[in-house]
Amino acid sequence: MVKKILFFASGNGSNFENIVHFFEQDKKVEWLGVLTNNPQAGVIERGQRLGIKVSVFSREEFTNGHLLAEVQLLKPDWIVLAGFLWKIGPDWITHFPNQIINIHPALLPKYGGKGMYGNHVHQAVKENGELETGITIHFVNEEYDRGAFIHQAKVALEASDDVKEIAAKVHALEYEHFPRVIATLLNEREDDYQKN
Repeated sequence: MVKKILFFASGNGSNFENIVHFFEQDKKVEWLGVLTNNPQAGVIERGQRLGIKVSVFSREEFTNGHLLAEVQLLKPDWIVLAGFLWKIGPDWITHFPNQIINIHPALLPKYGGKGMYGNHVHQAVKENGELETGITIHFVNEEYDRGAFIHQAKVALEASDDVKEIAAKVHALEYEHFPRVIATLLNEREDDYQKN
């Protein structure tokens, strides 16, 4: 059974591209497209280069139900947030329960919540003298970064690591683990279909 995946992204889109390359030999995955709230996002060029449809939407379309109605027609099996910065509304959670997954660049519950993204997270990790950091892949619920954990991975930090070096270590974890976790979820959902 082919699994349909839709991406949301706000920025560069490197995780999106990494995931697409990971599955490029997999005929059981269909990319429905990339939705972005940022008309300047690097993910737009990446999507076009990979031959995957990219659509830009407004805040109004995101909150008034218009975009949700369009996405429902696509019937995605999974919605993957790959660097998407807006909070997902409860209407989305209701329509796609345990189908929206996000990756956060820290070991939640530390360094999560509103405003905690990208280098803001790494700066806080540095300022607090953490000896390790990592990533958390989790289901999305009504609260920022509070959904059930799917997978965490850690990396050790040196006291001399600056924000850029911390970010590089975290990106390496993202590229290694995010596609594999998605593959595991696809297989688990496949097993569920076969049992029913």
